[in-house]
Amino acid sequence: MASPGSLVHNRPNVHLDQPGAPKRFICYRSSVQTVLLRSSPLRRVRDARPLPEVKLSGDNLAAGLARQLQTIYLVSGDEPLLVNEAADAIRATARSQGFVERELHVVERGFDWQGLLADSRAMSLFAQRKIVEIRMATAAPGEQGADAIVELAEQPSPDTLVLIITARLDSRTQSSRWVSAVEKRGVLVQVWPIDLPRLPAWIRERLGRHNLQADAAAAALLAERVEGNLLAAHQEIEKLALLLPPGPITAETVVDAVADSARFDVMQLGEAAMRGRTARALRILDGLRGEDVAPTLVLWAVNKDLQWIARARGLMRRGQSAESAMNALYVWRPRQAAMALALRRMNGPTLRNLILDAERVDRAIKGVEKADAWLELERLVARLAGVQVASAA
Repeated sequence: MASPGSLVHNRPNVHLDQPGAPKRFICYRSSVQTVLLRSSPLRRVRDARPLPEVKLSGDNLAAGLARQLQTIYLVSGDEPLLVNEAADAIRATARSQGFVERELHVVERGFDWQGLLADSRAMSLFAQRKIVEIRMATAAPGEQGADAIVELAEQPSPDTLVLIITARLDSRTQSSRWVSAVEKRGVLVQVWPIDLPRLPAWIRERLGRHNLQADAAAAALLAERVEGNLLAAHQEIEKLALLLPPGPITAETVVDAVADSARFDVMQLGEAAMRGRTARALRILDGLRGEDVAPTLVLWAVNKDLQWIARARGLMRRGQSAESAMNALYVWRPRQAAMALALRRMNGPTLRNLILDAERVDRAIKGVEKADAWLELERLVARLAGVQVASAA
């Protein structure tokens, strides 16, 4: 049986008997164990938290976070979009409660688990609460990793929140000692994929967040287009949110806004530019303009790649490989080869200038700056492809 001292941090504040009252036993029950603590007069359990909810799904995570933030979370799943959103929700709740710093550790071969433990225990220079985020490509931390995770779970710090993100746990891994330790002291969040029958409802709910009310036919059409790929579904939803005003949308609206017959796709534009294929990139841009694709949508696609590149460079400066950085940022797999080429080709000043170019395009689209938005997009795409282009006068 665990010692009372190891359980005090996980219990709610309790005022026990008044002076002179008889001593008694208090029983705490959870799905893990039953603990008997002998109480004494005027004893108070300090700095306590309710027992964690051993397992949550991605769907009920928000409700769990609203009730109580725990000291350690393990998010597992094979659907990158939903896993990332679950992690975002935990981080946002933690930030709202004063966890303003974030340390990101990506586990690779030869990872220093003892160094991670030392960093997690070290006080911030400004004595701020922090999030220690651990990303594992597979749910196999090894013996040293398992020891470290067990220690993080069993010896929590009130100023540190541990967030572990990994792939789906198989039945054997779910019974491992490190997963059990997290379940006992924190929360295991299992993210399940959206199966095809549920996908139209999921799409309608996501469109609703943008004040777009899709009818059943529109949702079914989008579900058919993306073939179960949630990242692709998310991309289509973001496109529609950019292109359409709030209100109801039908299947005809979807077809008109994002046509299957288009010769070029905005996502092909950034990929061609990152690969340095200037002629193809400019040809795609010209095709998009000829098909009356909104320049706002074109800029969104190019800027998304620029932001990914900027964040990946930041992780690489901390010692991560390009592949690990892109995986940590959930860069879509089909884009990683092109983005890796861009990361090798670009330096810091080049990237900063590209981001400034994108801001200039945005001002031109909005009419804040007197410039041809399509001409500015052409300059931006050419520079992303590695071509030196003179700035507009």
